[in-house]
Amino acid sequence: MKSSKVNIQSFLLLVIIAAAYRAIPGRPWGFAPQFAMAIFSGAVVKDKKWALVFPVLSLLISDVLYQLLYVAGVYEIPGFYNGMIGNYILFGSLTIIGFFTNAAKLSSIAKTSFTAPTVFFIISNFMVWMGNGGYHRPKTMTGLMQVYYDGLPFYANSILATVVFGALLFGANELIKKFAHSAATN
Repeated sequence: MKSSKVNIQSFLLLVIIAAAYRAIPGRPWGFAPQFAMAIFSGAVVKDKKWALVFPVLSLLISDVLYQLLYVAGVYEIPGFYNGMIGNYILFGSLTIIGFFTNAAKLSSIAKTSFTAPTVFFIISNFMVWMGNGGYHRPKTMTGLMQVYYDGLPFYANSILATVVFGALLFGANELIKKFAHSAATN
């Protein structure tokens, strides 16, 4: 089996695991692997089309799971919502941050683990304020600041999750590369 086929299969498995994790009932809001996956995918997947597809596919699968759980009465929030397309475009664009991440440098990974959730927090909350999306705040500076304030718990959890899941993804990648290198030299 070719290496690229194994990589694609591995990433598809990662997509499914990340999507399932994100849809776990009772999980802290904002604590999900998708930001780390976007950064990781952008940093290590050579084919940039696939790098963009994997994280967005994970988000889509998890939203379908959310919707199924909503229909079943497990969740109060539906998986499909107004502003979903804008959110997907924004989320997919976070993969581009991964394009500039050096997967071998801890400082580069740390910077992007803070940058991706921060960019998402700033833009997505602005989008919520502009479009309402069922979340009504006045179109004033006070209303905008209230939206950002309301999003702070999600933001803190998203940074923590990105650091934790990023460490797992990038760390496992380095271990696999070292194992493959030592196996090839033996």
